[in-house]
Amino acid sequence: MINAVLGTKKNQTQKFLEDGTRIPVTEVEISGNWVTQIKTPEKHGYFSVQLGMGRIKKPTKAQLGHTKKGANLDFAPNFLKEIRVADDKDLPEIGKALKMEEIFELGDIIDVLGRSKGKGFAGGVKRHHFKGGPRTHGQSDRERAPGSIGQTTTPGRVYKNKRMAGKMGFENVTVRNLQIVDILPTSLLIKGLVPGPLGSKLIIEKKKKAKKFTPLVKIEIKEEKIEEQQSVKVAEKIEEKTEEVKQEAK
Repeated sequence: MINAVLGTKKNQTQKFLEDGTRIPVTEVEISGNWVTQIKTPEKHGYFSVQLGMGRIKKPTKAQLGHTKKGANLDFAPNFLKEIRVADDKDLPEIGKALKMEEIFELGDIIDVLGRSKGKGFAGGVKRHHFKGGPRTHGQSDRERAPGSIGQTTTPGRVYKNKRMAGKMGFENVTVRNLQIVDILPTSLLIKGLVPGPLGSKLIIEKKKKAKKFTPLVKIEIKEEKIEEQQSVKVAEKIEEKTEEVKQEAK
């Protein structure tokens, strides 16, 4: 059975558990996980399921042909990923969208794979948390400098992968051991924060079931009570106005 889906980071907020604990929550949209291809050992050398999410506004003929030929879809997804599976047991049907309730349950422990925010060119202090130099003893221009980077006569060069200034972020990041706290019709609520900006694509992998799970506070009940209170207030105001009209008529 497939144990991973694609998602889009939608929102970051906070929720409350039934025991009163406030937790950070990330909402990830998971609707539209289409099965575009299934690979088998006979043809490709391994088992995997290719999933597609989103739509390309102006796809090429090659992009349309890939999904039309295998999955009989009339559009081209803008995010394609292969999910490895152990065997062909309980594989999803090609050309169909995955049903999340068949994969995830409340309290499941998951890993979220994404690409971190790109921060552009950054110095050593921001990129590698260097301390920097002192202000005293004539070093007023060395506060955020990396310091010496060279070696002696041997080898007489700077080693590769030396921690220096350079492009920061926009790297593949995996955040492990997060938990699903709610399953909505089109999205998942995940306890914790996931990499990437809003709108970025993610891969959500199910790892195991949690030993302990505390559900979220049900906001729907409170909203219903508020609506009832508002309707009672409106009814009371209507009764007061009708009584005033009757007294004026007398």
